[in-house]
Amino acid sequence: MSKKSKNLEPNTGWDFDPAPEKVPVEIKAQYDLFIDGKWVKATSKKFFNTINPATEEKLSEISEASEKDVDLAVKAAAKAFGSWSKLPGKERAKYIYRIARILQERAREFAVLETMDGGKPIRESRDVDVPLAAAHFFYHAGWADKLEYAFPGLKPKPIGVAGQIIPWNFPLLMAAWKIAPAIACGNTVVLKPAETTSLTALRLAEVFEEAGLPPGVVNIITGAGSTGAALVNHPGIQKIAFTGSTEVGKVIRRSVAGSGKKLTLELGGKAANIVFEDAAIDQAVEGIVNGIYFNQGHVCCAGSRLFVQESVREEVLQKLKFRMRSLILGDPLDKNTDVGAINSAEQLKTIQHYLSLGKKEGLEMYQNAGGTPKKGFWCQPTLFEDVAQSSVIAQEEIFGPVLAIQTFRTIDEVIQKANNTPYGLSAGVWTDKGSKIFNLTSELKAGVVWANTYNKFDPTSPFGGYKESGFGREGGIHGLAAYLNLEG
Repeated sequence: MSKKSKNLEPNTGWDFDPAPEKVPVEIKAQYDLFIDGKWVKATSKKFFNTINPATEEKLSEISEASEKDVDLAVKAAAKAFGSWSKLPGKERAKYIYRIARILQERAREFAVLETMDGGKPIRESRDVDVPLAAAHFFYHAGWADKLEYAFPGLKPKPIGVAGQIIPWNFPLLMAAWKIAPAIACGNTVVLKPAETTSLTALRLAEVFEEAGLPPGVVNIITGAGSTGAALVNHPGIQKIAFTGSTEVGKVIRRSVAGSGKKLTLELGGKAANIVFEDAAIDQAVEGIVNGIYFNQGHVCCAGSRLFVQESVREEVLQKLKFRMRSLILGDPLDKNTDVGAINSAEQLKTIQHYLSLGKKEGLEMYQNAGGTPKKGFWCQPTLFEDVAQSSVIAQEEIFGPVLAIQTFRTIDEVIQKANNTPYGLSAGVWTDKGSKIFNLTSELKAGVVWANTYNKFDPTSPFGGYKESGFGREGGIHGLAAYLNLEG
């Protein structure tokens, strides 16, 4: 074993061989920046640690890009834009298809790395994140030579250099979500992943190398807030795409105001998940669990506010608590784990703060019995019953496995309650009546409304929010438009 890298081979078993957890995942001791198709040392000569949140063990040291490094990356992207934007769409598509296929071929490696760096259960990384990331590259590759058909009567032109900043909850998926449409439209990219989950974005850079993507088309720089600020404020950027907190989104919007830069923001949420008395209750309970406990609640569109019609309150609560007791919290690399580790000590502290607030408000809290591992960052799936509309935990985004339950009697009442939030990203409706579904989808102020399901995504479907959940759409034709200048 070299001093520069180490092979990590978890021991838990799977139903097929070779098991994803047993696939050797090479993690370098240090990672440089990926600029102009090369791995380069950060001029700051600074590094920060990335750790496994389930064990608190150090995985690697990540380079901290300085303002000078950001400038180098933007200039590399600007230089590459000249040739990449002129390349026929069908030729760009060949590179993007190749990226998708390589990602599929290395899927197990990516799944294990995503789980180790982020704390999410391997089953989610394996069955959701990696396949959906590949699907985004496949989908957008198909549009690369068909943009004029997507926007008939217009002359779509690429914008230029896109600065992209992604969060820590879905690092690989968000990278694909943003990079694929940008380069399919002929733009070039400078991407900054979150500092706590940079490994899969850096591994994706290796895929770009393997696919032969021309130098400078995608550049990946790592760092914290100052790195992101340097990217947002760089004069060589024509488009900013940000996914993250509402607070940071507001700062970015102020920063780009008057600059002429295009901007899309996908921010926080406090989604209403509504269960009517005529719903299939067992199915709804599964949707509730998936809506809030998937990825430990680290989901901007999580169904964190549950509205249950009064006549079925007791039945829903009883079945929900019974289902919660079956959830397994533990080693994210174990295929049987349902709830993994909280992403960081800082996020765990935030979640614990809201749990304390709920108790101080006198709310009845329910958690699974049993403890949590001694090492790592953990929070048992939690719910609060009979939460008031004015309660802090019903109004503020917690970004953890915490569910606030309210009741309602009429449709008008639940619409008013569901919309009484500064957020507007997503919602869910559970009912046997199609008329209710159509009514709610028109009345709820949310960018995405799921009917009798939750947390279902597809590259063909646009995603985005209203109000303090941001603006602009990603995915589908709407997502392509965000990376184009559309001229008549």
